[in-house]
Amino acid sequence: MKVYRRLLAYARPYRRFLPLFFLFTILAVIFSVFQFALIIPLLNVLFNPGSGNESLSAPAFSLSTGFIRDIFYYEVYRLKALNPVYALYFITGIIICAVLLTNLFRYLAQRTLIKARTLLVKRIREALFEKINHLHMGFFTKEHKGDLISRMNSDVFEIEGVAAGSLEVLFKEPSLVIGYFLALFAISTQLTLFTLCIIPISALGIATVQKKLKRDAKDAQASIGRLLTIMDETLTGMRIIRAFNATGFTLKKFSRENDFYRNASLQGFKRREMAPAFSEAAGVLVVAGILLYGGSLILKNGQSAAGIQASEFIAFIAIFSQVLRPAKAMVIAGANIQRGRGSGERILELIDKPIEVKDKEDAIDLESFHHEIEFRNVDFAYDDTPVLKDISFTIPKGKTIALIGASGVGKSTIADLIPRFYDPQHGAVLLDGIDVRDYKMESLRSVMSFVTQETFLFNDTIFNNIALSRPDASEEEVIHAAKIANAHEFIIQTENGYQTITGDRGIRFSGGQRQRLCIARAVLKNPSVLILDEATSSLDTESEKTVQDALSKLMLGRTTLVIAHRLSTIKQADEIIVLHDGRIIERGHHNELIEIDEGVYKKLTQMQRIA
Repeated sequence: MKVYRRLLAYARPYRRFLPLFFLFTILAVIFSVFQFALIIPLLNVLFNPGSGNESLSAPAFSLSTGFIRDIFYYEVYRLKALNPVYALYFITGIIICAVLLTNLFRYLAQRTLIKARTLLVKRIREALFEKINHLHMGFFTKEHKGDLISRMNSDVFEIEGVAAGSLEVLFKEPSLVIGYFLALFAISTQLTLFTLCIIPISALGIATVQKKLKRDAKDAQASIGRLLTIMDETLTGMRIIRAFNATGFTLKKFSRENDFYRNASLQGFKRREMAPAFSEAAGVLVVAGILLYGGSLILKNGQSAAGIQASEFIAFIAIFSQVLRPAKAMVIAGANIQRGRGSGERILELIDKPIEVKDKEDAIDLESFHHEIEFRNVDFAYDDTPVLKDISFTIPKGKTIALIGASGVGKSTIADLIPRFYDPQHGAVLLDGIDVRDYKMESLRSVMSFVTQETFLFNDTIFNNIALSRPDASEEEVIHAAKIANAHEFIIQTENGYQTITGDRGIRFSGGQRQRLCIARAVLKNPSVLILDEATSSLDTESEKTVQDALSKLMLGRTTLVIAHRLSTIKQADEIIVLHDGRIIERGHHNELIEIDEGVYKKLTQMQRIA
């Protein structure tokens, strides 16, 4: 129950709903028990019209349940003396009122519970989404996107049903059971004790069935995550799958995982449905035992030593039959709780992930960038794999620094350390002489813009994609940014201009057009620091020229860090830094580096024939 206590803690701001839920549930229980207790006087009126137990003297007033009972019987016997049909009408009318009130308060209780449960689920989903948005970038290189979506979708839906079920298990159903058993004890203590001796036998069987439900459910939910990952990869890489005739491979991969999910779900369904079936069968056996035991007493003695009459015995069986319904509901809810426990653990596992990159308690706001960015003896590793080793260099304000080197030498990692996508293990990155870890991340990133090789656009309008960092930007500002990025001409040629939907990840536009929209997004932010990570590497020659022209306008007067394989894009950089095996091996201006005999940069220029 520890998992559920933690999850239900998200409902604390909405505890105002619980008193109403408890009140309505108690009232529903009272009227539910009352309507079945009325069976006794009803049977006496119908089948025992000559009973001599009638009392035609009104009871003395008192604040007790006994007074209510006595005044009720007084009215029944008074009407019965006049005409038994009147007493029948009276009892039937009260039964109808009791049934209506029972269902009214049951509905109000469920309505109140729905408010609490939907708000609970809302908070859990928001907590998950907030945690995902604050986890460091390295987390997303290890986790499958489909699994994260599954936790926020399937697992949360599972918890939604379990949360409501657990509240009913904790309060509503036990209250009904207690209320019914109080009525049973009032009718016959001897028979009630007999039933209590039989019930635990069935409970042991049910507990055995539920033990493995948690493992089955956890396997099924994890499988859903893998299925979503396969579907996402297939939809994203459909062109590659078709080009390499990999459709059969993809179908087999999906089919294997789908079979695993089916088997895990099938095991869970079998066990979950076995529990209520076992409970119902056990209930029937208990009722049969009551009939045999209680009926034999009445047949032998006319009434038992406990003083139970035939009408009371029938009412006893009727009330006990109602005990089976909440008992069965508790069994089903218990099975669901076991099933939902796996989902709850998967949710809490993500919520409990430590946030490795976060603001210090005394972090300060970065008002503006004035002097320089400095890397001072920086070491960095992904897990236990070293990437950067003793990196030191400076990016003065208004200058352009370029990083080159083979893939995997740490160029993009250097760029990611400036906005604190990661933090170095040793050394420091300083902005205006202050460690970037001492700034609030939001203010730190507010002075920076990024244009990367991956041109990501949201499935939204062109306008909203450009205005991502400034949702309040005017149309004139967005158009001005698009013109600087050489994007305005092709935008106005689309069907709806700036209100045209880009499609999933900008699929409706070419690579060069997507990149120019990303540049317009960076222009609109008007950053002091610009980071360009292979911004033109995936473009054709014509698109590269257009995009490079847009980048040149964007870089004008800004502090820029450029990462590029094509050396033609960085010849004019104020300093070029050559990386190898996570270390700086050469640095200087283009003209200086090509003079170094056997230098790495010189070999690269010769290979690309730009010298």
